[in-house]
Amino acid sequence: MQTGDIKLGMTFKYDGKIYTAVEWQHVCQPRLAAFIRARIKNVETGAVLERNFKTNENVEICQIERREMTYLYNDNDLYYFMDMETYDQLPISKEEVGDAMKYVLENTPATIQRVDGKVIAVEPPLFVNLKVVETEPAVQGDTSKSAMKSAKLETGLEIKVPLFVGQEDTVKVDTRTGTYLERV
Repeated sequence: MQTGDIKLGMTFKYDGKIYTAVEWQHVCQPRLAAFIRARIKNVETGAVLERNFKTNENVEICQIERREMTYLYNDNDLYYFMDMETYDQLPISKEEVGDAMKYVLENTPATIQRVDGKVIAVEPPLFVNLKVVETEPAVQGDTSKSAMKSAKLETGLEIKVPLFVGQEDTVKVDTRTGTYLERV
């Protein structure tokens, strides 16, 4: 496929790496050849690059396969996920999983993204409920509405929570930002 045909959000291979189109603008200037001004995101590293392409440059379009799998357990540096349709287990290395495991407990679903059979990302659900295992008790007199304190959750993630949240409480966390939403 030629770069002139690419739309926002499409995934393609360029220079042996996989990118997603973040911004894609066709530019025509008088007396100059038209070109594409683009911002592309490396799917594996997350780095965003600005790049100009010729409109007739060829790239290979990639399909990202998204599959919901259940996290089972980890063994040293491998995390095991199971496909609930085929019951196949997929070991994924710590590097491929990234920070997603801060939000995923055993026997909970996660979305595995693959291109050409290679795992490129693990996406936790958008919102997760996690138990607070360690936090400081609230001190009488701390009544400011916006006062926050640190709390350590059962996955090891540390977030800021309001003063009224105590140990053993369950909180809802937004996995996109890693922030507290509400007490459950």
